[in-house]
Amino acid sequence: MRAVIQRVKRASVEVGGRRVGETGKGLLVFLGIAKADTQKDIDWLIEKIINLRIFEKEDGKFDESLLDTGGSLLVVSQFTLYGDCAKGRRPSFSDAMPSGEAKALFEAFVDGARLRVPDVQTGVFQAHMEVTLVNDGPVTLIIDSRR
Repeated sequence: MRAVIQRVKRASVEVGGRRVGETGKGLLVFLGIAKADTQKDIDWLIEKIINLRIFEKEDGKFDESLLDTGGSLLVVSQFTLYGDCAKGRRPSFSDAMPSGEAKALFEAFVDGARLRVPDVQTGVFQAHMEVTLVNDGPVTLIIDSRR
């Protein structure tokens, strides 16, 4: 499971011109699911994301987590995180989990996050989405549950 995590001042996601999810201060997570991912990957990644100390205290040091700040989480599915561009000019997505199975794991990730974070919003799985965000920092991290 792979996540691109961005610390944001605010973010939103629209599908067909309709806003389906938004967050204020918190994290925007683009989530990719690989063929081999399991509940173990979900649990590990949720704990890693919500406990990452990437929010600044008054002294300017990264010393607070999403849980510490009471921030919110916006999770957007993105199978293209498993795009392999090594050969040719068109990415191969053969490492990404097929959509039917991936949707169940995406929903399990969101459900697990909601057990720990009061405000968790999402995009729409497998939809064409427009994501708008205001980076804070910017702070952007890439985390892979298999590394």
